[in-house]
Amino acid sequence: MASLVFQPATGTLQSSDLSFTSGCRHDFGNVSVKFVTKECKFGFGYPISESVSSYHKRSGVIQSSTSPASAVDTISSLSERSSEKPKKANEASLILIRHGESLWNEKNLFTGCVDVPLTKKGVEEAIQAGKRISNIPVDMIYTSALIRAQMTAMLAMTQHRRNKVPIIMHDEDERAKLWSEIYSEDTTKQSVPVITAWQLNERMYGELQGLNKQETAERYGIDKVLEWRRSYDIPPPNGESLEMCAERAVAYFKDHVSNDNLQIEPQLQSGKNIVIVAHGNSLRSIIMYLDELTSQEVISVELSTGIPLLYIFKEGKFIRRGSPVGPTESGVYAYTRRLAAYRQKLDDMFL
Repeated sequence: MASLVFQPATGTLQSSDLSFTSGCRHDFGNVSVKFVTKECKFGFGYPISESVSSYHKRSGVIQSSTSPASAVDTISSLSERSSEKPKKANEASLILIRHGESLWNEKNLFTGCVDVPLTKKGVEEAIQAGKRISNIPVDMIYTSALIRAQMTAMLAMTQHRRNKVPIIMHDEDERAKLWSEIYSEDTTKQSVPVITAWQLNERMYGELQGLNKQETAERYGIDKVLEWRRSYDIPPPNGESLEMCAERAVAYFKDHVSNDNLQIEPQLQSGKNIVIVAHGNSLRSIIMYLDELTSQEVISVELSTGIPLLYIFKEGKFIRRGSPVGPTESGVYAYTRRLAAYRQKLDDMFL
């Protein structure tokens, strides 16, 4: 049975940036963005718990007007204007972060899809995670629908050196969209869209949720509990197996049924730098896809809370680069040339 150990590597640093000038039209690769300066409005929206089958195909052209923008248009607007200089090569960063310690982690309870917040230690882990990725560009953030992942993402972004504000997209109903509009183009430029998705939730532990792990092992036997927790295709009573969790998480990562341009991998293909903040099993599932692991190898993958993992997406392949150590060390891991240039630019701007 194989196991994975994520080790930081070393490298040097250099950088780039992109500034935007005012005007009526900007082109970003294949995306054309048109701004109307008179009474310009930016609507926000994205469903927190919408099922895959209910998505609708939307246009990739952004038109600001006095009417609310669609969820896709707004997210594209935010991410396009928050991205750095267009890449010569089709390269993008992907950062995976398991949420910080939750109150039920601390109590040694099976948590699953129960929505509990972070502990004080979890808050600090989230802040430390943010420091580790503070020199890496972030264009879009994806989290689960659970508060511990969302708290981790928000707290991590408070440490980013660009000081952009993470904003959760809301599209639950018309009122949610209308009430979450932003009316300033400058403010929107300094924002990062946060998309929440139930498909990235922790696997549902069924009748184990809320039970003490040690007491459960004493009741059912250590071998049975280990089978429920670490086997690939055996679920706990009325819960999900890792295989079932992987089906929804990887499908969300790769594609949506209606191809509405909000899926993660196509965003990476377009050059967006993505952060995913989720859970042990949903992230383990995505790593299985990224690293092409077998069902036996993935069950040995262990992820610590609050430790970022960096991948580079280039020429259709995912390359694991390790985990950043800290923002002040020049050789924290093997930066690509583009990330090194970005880091150097931040140093030039803020040091």
